[in-house]
Amino acid sequence: MKIAVGITGSSGAVYAVEFLKQCPRDKFLIVSKWGKALLKDEVNLTEKDLQPYIKRQFSNDDLTAPLASGTNTIDAYVIIPCSTSTLGKIASGIGDTLITRTAQVALKERRKMILCIRETPLSTLSLEQCAKLSSYGVTIMPISPPLYYVPKTVDEYVNGFVDKLLGVLGAKEPRGWRAEELE
Repeated sequence: MKIAVGITGSSGAVYAVEFLKQCPRDKFLIVSKWGKALLKDEVNLTEKDLQPYIKRQFSNDDLTAPLASGTNTIDAYVIIPCSTSTLGKIASGIGDTLITRTAQVALKERRKMILCIRETPLSTLSLEQCAKLSSYGVTIMPISPPLYYVPKTVDEYVNGFVDKLLGVLGAKEPRGWRAEELE
C-alpha cells in the first residue's frame, strides 16, 4: 500500500510524527513551509528527522513530482494535520502546491483521501467545505482523540487518534471499545 502524506501548518505536529512512525505502509511525504515551522516549534524536529519513517519525500513546490499525476497510483492520501487554509484550497479546486495538487489527483482518480482537520472552533465556511468534500468521498477526521480508554498521558491521547486513523485507512485493525465482549 502506497500512502501520500501531507503535513501542513495547523497545530498538531505530534499526530503527524506518530502516524509516520506507526503506519506500516510505504509513505511518501510532502511538508508545507508552515508544516516545517510547525515541526520545529511543536516537536523540535526537522524533515530530516522523519526520513527513517518514509520511503521518499517530495518538495511542496515541485508540481512535477510523481504525486502530481494521476498516472502514478497511490492507495491513499492523508493530510495530518490539515489546516483550514489547505481545506479551503482543496474544496475550491486549487492545486497550487504539491499538497493541494495531490489532493486534486486523489479526487479526480477517486482515491481514498483523509483530511485530519486540527482547528477549533470551525467556522461555518470550513464546516461547509468539510461537508462538500465529504460528499465527494473524502473522509474528514477532526483530530479528536477517543476518551473511552481513559488516557492518562498526552502520548495515550495521540496514540488513540493515530490508532483510529490507521483503522480508517485500512492499515491496522484498531482496538475497539469493549471489543473483548465481541470475541
